[in-house]
Amino acid sequence: MRAKGVVILGATGSIGRNALDVISRFPRRFRVVALCAGSNAGELAALSRRHRPAVACLSQGNIADLRKGLPRGTRALAGEEGMMEAVCAADTDIVLAAASGVSSIRPVISAAERGKRIALANKELLVMAGKFVTSAARRGGAEILPVDSEHSAVFQAIDGHPRESVRRVILTASGGPFRTCTLARMRTATVGEALGHPTWKMGAKISVDSATLMNKGLEVIEACWLFGFTPDRIDVLIHPRSVVHSMVEFRDGSILAQMGIPDMRIPIAYALSYPSRLPLELPRLPLHRIRDFGFDAPDRKRFPALPLAYAAAEAGGTAPAVLNGANEEAVRAFLAGRIGFTDIVRVVDRVVSGWSEPLAARRLEDVMRANESARRLTREKISRRGRPLPS
Repeated sequence: MRAKGVVILGATGSIGRNALDVISRFPRRFRVVALCAGSNAGELAALSRRHRPAVACLSQGNIADLRKGLPRGTRALAGEEGMMEAVCAADTDIVLAAASGVSSIRPVISAAERGKRIALANKELLVMAGKFVTSAARRGGAEILPVDSEHSAVFQAIDGHPRESVRRVILTASGGPFRTCTLARMRTATVGEALGHPTWKMGAKISVDSATLMNKGLEVIEACWLFGFTPDRIDVLIHPRSVVHSMVEFRDGSILAQMGIPDMRIPIAYALSYPSRLPLELPRLPLHRIRDFGFDAPDRKRFPALPLAYAAAEAGGTAPAVLNGANEEAVRAFLAGRIGFTDIVRVVDRVVSGWSEPLAARRLEDVMRANESARRLTREKISRRGRPLPS
């Protein structure tokens, strides 16, 4: 059996590194054909020396710096065109979409049109461009397999069941570091506190999104596209133990849950190897030690990001792109110390509620333009509070 060729978009991030760990354990099943990253040339070159891909690509940054550190036999590419070449190559079977931001949207759509398997770990792809990504997958006969632990859990629970048998999808959330805090306490939260996720080790932006519950709201929008359900059939429950990764309730009243230790290598491996499962040598879930699973309804007053995301999902069109762009800029300002923690969602709400541009999304350019306009408007609103944000 030929080893499947894997392209990793976002190779230097936590998902990319975990994927490389999985791939390195199964060299007869997978081989790295391309590694792509944002601007960290040194780190990408180091990974390339270790994994020997045919291609290394920087979506931005100095390609000359990358070229200096690459091993013999690895070509250096740059920008969107470089990613396009990597994902569309004949020896590419799987594209792991883990790059943050919007830089990989067009390359992933092109890969889907060519029938490549898309292992999806980038929220922006479906939040902003779900209509276009899923349409491309249908045209090309491509599979979109979720890598997020919650969506992977739903996929595993729903697999083999007709959609009409499903009553609702239940996404679980840890609740973040401020789960039990009052609003007054959250107003004084520091960046360090917001980054202190109780279960998962993640990047700064997604850690803040988890603390506001915006991350869960974005996952609701993703789930609509992944599983073909309307927002009213997708619920969220707080589950601090993070061992039940999500659930599916069927019309006969039964509920199927997927459980496991909180380790991203499990859903990554499943997306790469589906429909088979790889023999991962990881710690097992100690079920005998779990006394209480502990589910709670989210407090939508203390965490208003969740109802904001539901409203964007209901509105459709460019509304999720507006939400996403505004949130990214607000989180950026919080991490830079320019606004407070509770100001993040307050600013996003003002941008979304004051949006006056058309919501129709007939072309991919419509959502890209809405995203950029929302970012610009968010920066303007934040700049009125103090120092302007850099472009």
